[in-house]
Amino acid sequence: MQKLKTSTLFCYALVDVPVVMSIFPIIVFLPRFYNSEVGLPLATIGMVLLISRIFDVITDPLMGYISDHTRSRWGRRRPWILLSIPFMMAGIYQLFLPPEDAGWGHLLFWSMLLSIGTTMMLIPYYAWGAELSPDYNERSRVTGARAMAGVAGSFLAQAIPAIALLAFAIGGSAAVLQIVGYTMLILMPICVVITLWGTPDAQVQITSTVPLFKGLKLMAKNGPFLQLAIAFTVGSIGLSITTPLYIFFIADVLNAEEKAPYMLAFFYIANLASIPMWVKLSTIFGKHKTYMSSFVLIALAHPFYMLLGPGDFWYMLPITLVTGAAAGGFSSALPYSMKADVIDYDTLLSGENRAAFFLSSWSFIQKLVASLGAAIATFGLAAVGFDAGKENSEEELFGLRIMFSTLPSVFYLGAAALMIGYPITATRHAEIRKELEARDSGAAGATTTA
Repeated sequence: MQKLKTSTLFCYALVDVPVVMSIFPIIVFLPRFYNSEVGLPLATIGMVLLISRIFDVITDPLMGYISDHTRSRWGRRRPWILLSIPFMMAGIYQLFLPPEDAGWGHLLFWSMLLSIGTTMMLIPYYAWGAELSPDYNERSRVTGARAMAGVAGSFLAQAIPAIALLAFAIGGSAAVLQIVGYTMLILMPICVVITLWGTPDAQVQITSTVPLFKGLKLMAKNGPFLQLAIAFTVGSIGLSITTPLYIFFIADVLNAEEKAPYMLAFFYIANLASIPMWVKLSTIFGKHKTYMSSFVLIALAHPFYMLLGPGDFWYMLPITLVTGAAAGGFSSALPYSMKADVIDYDTLLSGENRAAFFLSSWSFIQKLVASLGAAIATFGLAAVGFDAGKENSEEELFGLRIMFSTLPSVFYLGAAALMIGYPITATRHAEIRKELEARDSGAAGATTTA
């Protein structure tokens, strides 16, 4: 099997940079901005963001079906990726640079429009990546390149505002949203055009003759997938609680809001740098044990944030480096590789390669847990009486500190516990691959005989 060119991987992965770059500030900076600058209650913000994501229950599978059945001279995936650009650009512009009279209706409408645009782009985009090569290892290279591009997008979302703060003394949530918004509006069309131009048509058309509901039943029988998906969901909720609270914690507990991009940049540097370490450890101790250890590490490190107070911004750095490195294991490095293993197991059960089906399901899980975590964070702040637009009492700040430092650890430890007894070890996966190869050889022999 011919390896994909590095230039092909680069062109394909490039579009994930502006996508992640635009989505990340929505989770981190948008809640505080719409609370402190626009004046919306935190509970309202959480509900609006949650509703916009629940909407994906309909749009994700619908877009997958439409894309799979599209026939055009430009292929099944390119037209929808191209058509998504105006939806995403309009949504980002209106959310990041809202008019003075913006209210909850403005936030809801443009959040839902952005959600539609994101679905139009990402579902065909992920399916396209799964179709670039039928080879198992080449697919790992494709998803690895995309994951690296996504981390780069998250890093740029922090590095650009950090440079603006360092060079021009421009800081604060509103400034970050404006800077990232304008940058995304420039990068998005450029990156999409390069991806559409430089990525070849699919080498293999992944289709399934298994009906939708029968496919869901088969997925429900895939115990390893369910175990991995549930653990990933629980652990990612912990991370998604932390993410929007970062800016609140830095601004209101440490009194250093303008420095927030610096700390978030360090988090993603540690996240990116740790990926080779987690991959190496997984080859020594096994994927699921390494996966569990990353959850335990971040769960043990997170409560140390409780020790910080006003003026302790740089004392936050060593804790952030540890939590960022731990997150690199369970959010970036390992679940994608383990997901490929459970897809192999599904292929053994169903007799078909349904990678696109699983990718669509995983995409929905990722988007849903981001909204659930953000909702828990904003509802929790509202419950303790915290308000970014006023002077908060010690009790209200204590509630913020507990939610940021300790509550996520409950989810991380829960995720680690859920992975106990995970069945697909290296030995079991080798057996699955052997069975698949034997079945493929038998089918090829039968075809030759016929």
